[in-house]
Order: sequence, then C-alpha cells, then structure tokens
Amino acid sequence: MASTYTPLGIELQATGENAGTWGTKTNTNLQIIEQIAGGFTQQALTSGGTVTLSVSDGSTGAVMSHRIIEFTGSLSGNAVVTIPLDTQNFYLLRNSSSGAYTVQFKYASGSGSSVTFSATDKGDKLVVAKGDDGTNPNIVEISLATAGTVTETGTQTLTNKTLTSPKIGTSILDTNGAELFKLTATSSAVNEITYNNAATGNKPTFTASGDDTNIGVSIQPKGSGTVTIDALTFPAADGSSGQILQTDGSGNLSFTTASSGISMGKAIAAAIVFG
Repeated sequence: MASTYTPLGIELQATGENAGTWGTKTNTNLQIIEQIAGGFTQQALTSGGTVTLSVSDGSTGAVMSHRIIEFTGSLSGNAVVTIPLDTQNFYLLRNSSSGAYTVQFKYASGSGSSVTFSATDKGDKLVVAKGDDGTNPNIVEISLATAGTVTETGTQTLTNKTLTSPKIGTSILDTNGAELFKLTATSSAVNEITYNNAATGNKPTFTASGDDTNIGVSIQPKGSGTVTIDALTFPAADGSSGQILQTDGSGNLSFTTASSGISMGKAIAAAIVFG
C-alpha cells in the first residue's frame, strides 16, 4: 500500500513502506508539522486576480502549511486568496499589501463564509478554516479582542476610564460622529484654558492659565456672526470712540452715542434747588 497524505501535506506511510528512507520522510513530516504549528511565510498577491494556495505532499514550504501568512505586493485591484476545500486549520493573516484594495481569504469553491480585509485594513486577522462542509465550508474570523479590550480601529464606548493627559488630534465628535469641538495645536504653546467645575452654590469657570504673567481670553465669531453671553448678544464690530452699549430690550446690544441732554452736574444742582 502506498503512502497517503493529509490535507496539509504530511505523509502517512504504509506499513513496511519506504525501507531505508523512513527516517528522512519522518524528519520531513516533523518539519511540516513545525511549519503548521508556528511557521511564518509571505505570499505575494496578484492585482485584481486570485492566488490559489495548494499543498506540496511530503514536502516543506507550502504557503498554506504555515501558521502565519503575510500578504505582500502592490495592488491595483481587489485580490483573492483561496485554499482547498478539505483544509482544516487556523491562520494568523497579516495584510501588508499596498494599495486601497480588498484582500479576501476563502475556500476555492462553494458558498461558505470567507474573511476579507477592507481596502484600508492593513492589519492582522486570526481566522479558522473550519472545513465543516464538503461543498460549502466556512472560514470565520476570531476576534483578537476580549471583553473590556480597547482595539485600535473598533467603535467602542469607554465607561469609568481615567485618561491622564490624552493627546487628541483635531476634534472631539458627538455621539452622532459630528464635530463637537475642534482643536488647533500651536507650536511651543505655553498658555491654555483651564475649566473648573463647582460645588453647590458656586459657578463653574473658564480661566486663562499658563506660563505668562498676564493672559487674556479671546472669543472670536466667524464672519458676521456674533457672541451671545447669558442671553445678551454683543455687536459684531467695535463702535466709535465715546459710544456706549445699549440694549433693545430683547437681549441685543449695540453701540450708540450717549445722549447730550442735561449733565450730571446740572442734574445734581437742580435737585438741590428744587428739592
């Protein structure tokens, strides 16, 4: 009886076979097992095409008989990598290809599930080729994150976490993903705004702070917009010298020239004379 082979290429020798070469074949089998257990290899991808992985019975070096496979190559189209239907194994896949195109890892045929790196995903995936159906086997991804683990790209909600001096890029978003607060970094900045909350009966405050002795605070509207503080809307531009602010009774302030009526001194004198 001749040798048979496993789906990953390990030779199963028949009784009494391979006299004089049994040891060499056994050593090769052990090397294949070592590859399967923890071997690393690379696979160049075909732009817009399919790379078909296969075993090399009784020989080392088959890409699909390695535990870790790194996909490489410069893509100009979506790529597909296939494995035979009878493969049962788990793989750690890394997508190091360049180009904004997807990379799909699937069985050679059938309608079973597959795993796909998105066009922007240049990361790692732990996948299981289940070989659970002779016609439509499935490949599934196993999440590398456990409960409570924060991932780099996942959308997650953090609760009761303390962030000490976190670096925030350019904006803070609201729960809908829209910009809530934009940040602009200043090279060699030494001054900043400090926000203080308050206990019962006291007011929260925004305070200028930093290295300088005297620090002002600037609030700048956009375009012809205005600034409203405590329901009072201030003018969008400065007035003339000597003008004063007046309200229209509806919370809108404007600059106006002070009335030229009776002076304060005359008013006091009149009050004395006429009681």
